[in-house]
Amino acid sequence: MPGSGVSINALPKVSLHDHLDGGLRPATIIELAEAIDLDLPADTENDLADWFTAQATSGSLVDYLKTFDLTVAVMQTHDSLARVAREFVEDLALDGVIYGEIRWAPEQHLTAGLSLDQAVDAVQEGIEAGIDRVAQAGLVIKIGQVITAMRHADRSLEVAELAVRHRDLGVVGFDIAGAEQGFPAADHTEAFDFLARNLFPVTVHAGEADGLDSIRGALFDGRALRLGHGVRLAEDIEIGREDQDNTYVTLGPLAQWVRDREIPLELSPSSNLQTGAIAAWGDDMLDHPFDLLYQLGFRVTVNTDNRLMSGTSLSRELALLTDAFGYDLDDLEALQLNAASSAFLPLEEREELADAIVDGFANA
Repeated sequence: MPGSGVSINALPKVSLHDHLDGGLRPATIIELAEAIDLDLPADTENDLADWFTAQATSGSLVDYLKTFDLTVAVMQTHDSLARVAREFVEDLALDGVIYGEIRWAPEQHLTAGLSLDQAVDAVQEGIEAGIDRVAQAGLVIKIGQVITAMRHADRSLEVAELAVRHRDLGVVGFDIAGAEQGFPAADHTEAFDFLARNLFPVTVHAGEADGLDSIRGALFDGRALRLGHGVRLAEDIEIGREDQDNTYVTLGPLAQWVRDREIPLELSPSSNLQTGAIAAWGDDMLDHPFDLLYQLGFRVTVNTDNRLMSGTSLSRELALLTDAFGYDLDDLEALQLNAASSAFLPLEEREELADAIVDGFANA
């Protein structure tokens, strides 16, 4: 732990990349599944949690994504969406998160008759209920929705219009997600053009299951302000040895562009290991290029991606990085300030968030 007696859980944190359908409580899945007669692969909370983690640890993003068939299945009604969103907020607050962005794809939650707008309203209702419950417990949290379009589908313009329609009703950004390879950002040019015309913030999943071309597409076709994962940007960094005692690092043009413009990387260490996103470097947390990117001055942020599938929390991800790379409180504070600076919030609110982080760490 970074400093004697300091609890990472108690430190103020910012969560930017956390999927709603990847953060359900196992107990909630069991209850919701029973209500719709959905068979589950396990009957108890612990066994179900273990099943998700085991299934997600496949080394393949495509196989990892299959676990969502089950969680999405129990999130098809107003009440189920509101409940999952409420519990999601409560769990973030208990983990010390003071600002969180919840991303999810409304187009995947319409089989019981909800419209896109009704689905978004249901999640927002749950978010607000969660914020109220958190406040009753003496905690403070702010939440924004990031509306996601599925990159293999053809509804991205419709979903972009949905996001903009709800921009003053809890939605703060737009994302595309799903199977990355073979589905470039360029396939969604019409949606990204619409978002750009409406000055609406965009993050794009890129550099997870595909490489530099995907990242390039996210930046230039998607006009992404942040990169969802982006871990494979490290493929554009060359590390060489001058002699026995000295090494050198050379940034390729794409890496140079991302670093110099401080484009945030939404890194998710445990998830990146599970999906094989860092297979080029190894299969252990020590092999993750997180520290390389951090030491080179990239705006790296720490995220959970899917807390259920990875059996994790933001505090746990920070602890894993601390154990692997020897980070201290100053490092953890820098990472949270990176996230605060990258939030899809107005400048004044980002500054207030940064002040809250500085105060929280100073009093740790």
